[in-house]
Formats: sequence, structure tokens, C-alpha cells
Amino acid sequence: MKDRIKYDPYNLIITGVGGQGNVMASRVLGNIFSAKGYTVTIGETFGASQRGGSVMSHLRISSESVLSPQIAKGQAHLIVALEPTEALRVLSGYGNENVKILCNKRPIYSGGVISGEQTYPEMDQLQEWICEYAGEVWFIDATDEALSRMKNPIFGNIIMLGALAATGSVPLEREDFEAVIEKSLPESKIGINLEAYDLGYAMIAEN
Repeated sequence: MKDRIKYDPYNLIITGVGGQGNVMASRVLGNIFSAKGYTVTIGETFGASQRGGSVMSHLRISSESVLSPQIAKGQAHLIVALEPTEALRVLSGYGNENVKILCNKRPIYSGGVISGEQTYPEMDQLQEWICEYAGEVWFIDATDEALSRMKNPIFGNIIMLGALAATGSVPLEREDFEAVIEKSLPESKIGINLEAYDLGYAMIAEN
């Protein structure tokens, strides 16, 4: 096996809301580790609506066995959050003092917040809460960079994968990502997805 994960099984959660590309990111990551020789089980939960509801993907990565797709409470090793309040929600259920969190800073407001019935926390407060209850945390502006640099927010999920690679939390290399997307995307889409991955990597590596 080319690379070794730190824990076996390695429990990774990707969370966000519908429309952010959460499921695609989990599939790409799962395929990468499958290609490395690991057994990957993925379990997903969806909120009330496909677009706008909470989406959470559990990835359990093991060199030894097929596992239940559901990560036990308090047993996540890494949380990749495409939306900051989703990071806090998942952290409250699956986090622990050693969990690592990679969090996109762009909020997505629920209907209750938009209507004025609920209040969205200030970003500084959210970051403080997340840092208080996690072992190591990285915050990046993935959606903002996708909009400003690539003119499309949907690439925020791929930017997050590049950033994940740069954290060194899991054995993820650019050639691993490229090999997987070459099998699943048309040739015309490969270049822009590599650009998004590289952008995410640089956002962590340069800071």
C-alpha cells in the first residue's frame, strides 16, 4: 500500500448543505482511497430538502475490513465542513478533543434566518466555538475563492479537497486526485478541476 493512514479505521466526515457538492467530494475521496488499496465504506444522511438541507457523508477508511458506514458518536478523526454552522453541528455529535476540522467560512442562511425568525451566529463567535472544541482547525474562504477566481461557487468542494491534501491529515496527492477525475469527468473538465484543487492546496500551504 502506497501510503498509510494514521488510524485504522480512519473516520472522516464531510458535511455541508444541499447544493454544495458534498456527495461528489465524498465520492472522489472514497475513490482515491479505494485506488490506494483501502476498503472505504460511505454512509450519507440528507436533510429535509435536497438543496438547502443538511448533508453529511461518513467515510470509514480501513486497510483491514469492511465496516459499518456509520461513525460512532465522538469518534471522528477529521471533519471537512463546507459550511461553518454545519461544522459546529457535526462537531457537537462526532467531535472530540483531538478531532481535526477543515472549515469553509462562507455561511449559507436557512429559511428561518432569511425570514428573521432565527439568528445566524457571528463568524468570529463560530470560529471561537469550533476552535474551543477541536484539536486542530483550518479555516479557508473556499467559496469566495471559487467565485472570484473561477467564477463558479460549485468548485468550492474541490478547493476543499486540495486544502485537505495540504493539511497532511490524510495521504492525498495531486496525482491521486487527477487519476480519479480522469475516469469520471469529461476531458474538458479536467483542467479546471485541477486548477481548483491547486488553489485549495495553496490556500493552506502558503499560510
